[in-house]
Amino acid sequence: MAWGVGGVAWGQGLPPPGQPKTERSWAQYGVALVSEGRLRAGGLCPEDAIAPCILGSGGGLTLRGGRRIPAGWYLGGSYSFSKQDAANLLRLPILQQVRVEGRYYLLPGNRLEPYAAGALGGVIYGGEWGLETYGGVASLGIGVEYETSRGIFFGGALHYRVMRLEGWRDKAGQERPDALAHFLSLELTLEARTPVERW
Repeated sequence: MAWGVGGVAWGQGLPPPGQPKTERSWAQYGVALVSEGRLRAGGLCPEDAIAPCILGSGGGLTLRGGRRIPAGWYLGGSYSFSKQDAANLLRLPILQQVRVEGRYYLLPGNRLEPYAAGALGGVIYGGEWGLETYGGVASLGIGVEYETSRGIFFGGALHYRVMRLEGWRDKAGQERPDALAHFLSLELTLEARTPVERW
């Protein structure tokens, strides 16, 4: 919890007045419900295509974990999978992402903590957890966390993602050239924070 005197807050990131600054950091981990809303599929869905667009919007889960330090920085990793709309061209189309993520918390020590986020990683897309195409992903976002009880945080985040995907020929015979696909991702997060000794 975070409490304050004279408008100054302390809690998970700051010690009470009169005590020295803590050298402790935290392991932070959790899960998120995620919606991957496609903004633009690029060359994956060319205007002259004879087949429908093979990569649409979808939803799934994100698992993440990392280290939070008192200065307000978080560095960690995540694995995300989501079922996308493939216009019936793929059976159980799954978009998988593995990312290295960073956050900077703007108000460390408060119960309500907004943050800026960025990530880099890799992506795989295919039917039934298979591989049709692969590439890289980069994202920027903003989010907020609220401490509901000691060490438990609910929140939400909005991310803009760009995916560079390799071209391929799908099972309908449609050429899918190299493409930049753009997504807007909405996450509803539940995370826990456990104190550990600083590195």
